[in-house]
Amino acid sequence: MAKRVKVDGYAGVYYREVERAGGSGIEKMYYVVYKKDGKVVEAKAGGQYRDDMTPARASRLRSALIEGREMNRQQKREIAEAAKLAEAGRYTISKLWDAYKAAKPNLKGWEKGTYDSLYNKHIKPVFGEKEPKDILALDVKRVENRLLKTHSPQLTKHVLKQLRILCNFGKRNGLCSGLSFTMEMPRVDNVKTEDLTLEQLGRLLKAIDADEHPHAGAMMKTALCTGMRRGEMFRLKWSDLDFDKGFIHIRDPKGGISTKIPMNEPARQLFTAHRAWMEMRRAGKKPPKWASSHYVFPGCAGGQRTSIAKPANAIKKAAGLPDDFRPLHGLRHVYASMLASSGQVDMYTLQKLLTHKTPTMTQRYAHLRDEALKAASDLAGEILTGIPTETDMKIVNIEDRSKQ
Repeated sequence: MAKRVKVDGYAGVYYREVERAGGSGIEKMYYVVYKKDGKVVEAKAGGQYRDDMTPARASRLRSALIEGREMNRQQKREIAEAAKLAEAGRYTISKLWDAYKAAKPNLKGWEKGTYDSLYNKHIKPVFGEKEPKDILALDVKRVENRLLKTHSPQLTKHVLKQLRILCNFGKRNGLCSGLSFTMEMPRVDNVKTEDLTLEQLGRLLKAIDADEHPHAGAMMKTALCTGMRRGEMFRLKWSDLDFDKGFIHIRDPKGGISTKIPMNEPARQLFTAHRAWMEMRRAGKKPPKWASSHYVFPGCAGGQRTSIAKPANAIKKAAGLPDDFRPLHGLRHVYASMLASSGQVDMYTLQKLLTHKTPTMTQRYAHLRDEALKAASDLAGEILTGIPTETDMKIVNIEDRSKQ
């Protein structure tokens, strides 16, 4: 290290000659020496050219250091390092998001990018750099109000629920403190039961038969015959169909636990015909990749399908169905409505057929069963009304005698 040289006229100011940064030649690197808490401290003030440092500026810095109005470079480095370490151990919503994704790699919805989209659009910009403990109830309410102006209550609920899940995940795993308040979800009126008239159903079946898409029509018929959800049909494999015992195995349903539902005769015929058709396509000269898939309704390359919206909506439009009718989920409602309105299926059985985790969702069809039961009760009343009573018989006898 170069020799330290004292600067005349400035107490405690020194310099060393060093190579000039960013150029050829030599420059002076200034240092200040002072006592702090009984110890002699040497602190770098800065370079002659690189920091535009002068003896006068170095002297003023020395005074500020002595009086505690300024920190030397070593102190600043230590504080920066401490801040860096603190930041590394600070679990913001963004870090919780990365940790949550790593901990839940098989969560349904990742493949479609739904969760990523909700997070990147609505959560990260507002809460990404905050820890859960720093989030205020007012912050959440503002986001809720803003979303409700441009999005549905259902989407708003999904966003807030996702934020709450991240905060609870961090607290539950000891990564950070949780929210300081209880996050309330917006009320969502999603008790929408879609139904079709017999005429509309007839038009739909004709439109399906006329459509050329390899899987859209078959999926719509499956929803109508079995009440299966769209995602359940996307994941359905040929190995999930038990033709011998007459059951369809539902893997990873919305309720979370794999289950099975009966395969009725229309569904059996549909699956049998669909498999035969796929085998025929596979035996052709230029078989499509999906023809050899182990999925019942595969995507173009033979893997798991992720969407059917465009061709299904085309069929819906050709059938002249209402714009707000959902081609697959709506047909699930039609399936449930037909069973409930028959009066022959109780709510518990309907719940099991629809693979609802709780009876709450099934109750939306309860009024249809009530109407069927009322109609049956009215029929019983009409039958009883038609039976002549003993009093009626006496009146008839009196009238008959008076005529004799």
